[in-house]
Parts: sequence; C-alpha cells; structure tokens
Amino acid sequence: MAVDGLDYTGTVPRALVHRASVTEVFLTDHRPHGEGALIAAQLPRTHSYYNDHTGSPALYDPLLLMEVLRQCGILGSHAYLDAPHGSAFVFDRAELTIVDTGALRIGPRPAELLIDFRIVETKKRGGKVAGAVYEVLAEVDGRPAATARLECRWMPRRTWQALRDRSRAGLELTPRAHITGLRLPTYLVGRRSAQNVVLADAVVEGSEAVGQVIVDRAHPGLFDHPLDHIPGAVMFEAFRQTALYASSEVHGLAPRGLYMESLRTDFAQVAEFELPTDCRARVGAVAPDGVTVESELVQEGRVIATATMRLGRTLCPAASAPAEERLVSA
Repeated sequence: MAVDGLDYTGTVPRALVHRASVTEVFLTDHRPHGEGALIAAQLPRTHSYYNDHTGSPALYDPLLLMEVLRQCGILGSHAYLDAPHGSAFVFDRAELTIVDTGALRIGPRPAELLIDFRIVETKKRGGKVAGAVYEVLAEVDGRPAATARLECRWMPRRTWQALRDRSRAGLELTPRAHITGLRLPTYLVGRRSAQNVVLADAVVEGSEAVGQVIVDRAHPGLFDHPLDHIPGAVMFEAFRQTALYASSEVHGLAPRGLYMESLRTDFAQVAEFELPTDCRARVGAVAPDGVTVESELVQEGRVIATATMRLGRTLCPAASAPAEERLVSA
C-alpha cells in the first residue's frame, strides 16, 4: 500500500537504521519533504519485547515509537545530511509526547505510520554537518499520535573509540556489575514475561524508589547487535519500570492500568557494562489524569542520564467513576 507516495510493503536497508535483524527494522520508505522528509513505518502487532504488556486495551508501546524515531534520526542523518556510513551516533536528548492514546490501540492489522520528519537545526565540526536537532509528528493510520524532538551527533568510529578510551581510562572498571537480588515480579512493572523485567532488588522510601538495573546483553529486543556501552533502549525501559514500580508502591496505582504518555531523557555520560547501575525515581503527587516521575540512572555516584516521565491510565473508565478511582485499575 502507498500513502503520500510512500511504500509500506518492505523495509529500508538495515544499514540506514543501524540494525542487524531485518525484523527490528520498522521503517519502510522515505522521500524529501520541506526541511526534512516524510518517512513511512509499520508497527508490529506481535513482538516479544514491545508487545509484552499487561495493560488493557492493548496499545502500541511508546518505546516502540521511540525506536521508530531513533531509526528516523539515523536514516535522516545518512540520507539527508550526508552522515558517512560507518559513523558512530550519540543521542544527547530524546523527547516523546503521545498526543492521542486512542490512536495507538492495536487493531486487526499492523499500524502504518506517516512521519513528518523536520530538520530544525544542524551542528558543524570542521565545516561539515556533524549533528542535528529533529522534530517529528507521527500519524498512525492518518490520526496524529505523537510528537518528538531528538538531538544527536555523529563522528568517525576512530574518533568515538578515542573518546571511549579516554573516558574509560579515568574509571575503575574491574567488572562488578553483578545483580545480587531477584528480578521484580512481572506484574509490578506491567510485564508478562520475566525476560523483559530489567529491575532487581528494588526498594521504596517515602516518595522515592531505587532498583538495580539488569543489563542482559542476550536480550534480542534490547540488544539487536553487540555494543560497547549500555544503550538508550535499556535506559528507557529502566526509567519506565522504576516509574511504574514507584507509582504502585507509593500511590497504589496498578502498573497494568498505567501508560507512558510522555518522556524526556537527557544523556550525560556513557553507561559502562562493568559498573553497577541504579535507577532512582521520585514520584510526584497524584493528579486526576496521572502522575509525573523524575528519575536518574547512576553508576557509582556518576549520573548517567535523567528523565521526566508522565504516566496516564489506559483502562477506559466508567463515565460515573470518580477521577481518583479511575486511576487505580481493578
């Protein structure tokens, strides 16, 4: 099927989105448009990671949209800003807002996305474009669903390796990232499969929660290919699961009745595999439409990334139910 001259019948080349598996490529086509491009994508109805949630009704995962937009950022950089193939990419910030949760209901066929991808700023190094800021509007089957803003940089692999060698030289990297506790029960983080739980040994004190982040490099959804650092996908999931756990323990909000409506993440440091990683979350007051959670990922005192997440509810409330009752699923 073609929409706006875009094809949804096959995927773009894997190299354009830095994926190893064809099944993890969600973009299908693109063409120039204004100060950027129109990009087509298809969302899978079944995926061992992105579709493993307990919420009802079944909705496409906002972190699936985040991955689609990450792929858009890399494709856009290669195809429209001449980023050399083989470059190392660094994302400094990612913001995603769901503007219509109903647009993300999983229906009888895979959803088709039309993404208005705009290049709003470029950054140069040595006279060449080496970074950009992108703003995105994503429609699902013709219905506006999400907006996003991404900031990224790219550099030659040898430059990236030199930076990595320099930063790692200042750290004590004797491997000690051993998880000593148990994974949280799946229902506490809105998951069905224990494989998709990334938190262990979590505790709550007052309005704050902290848990150890499980970094499973054999996980096919979070690690499509080998990396030299903990990727953003693991961080996003750690932020979400810690927010869900904290909201449940602090306010009694059932994770299966909550849905990530917005996320802003700022990446400050490269997260090392060898170091233990904690996710700390501070839960705000409950509002009629949800709760906001501020989080940070920490490796032995170093703040790796910070996030602000808004959790709303997914279950369709009865018209007569009070707002306070609607926040807690039965």
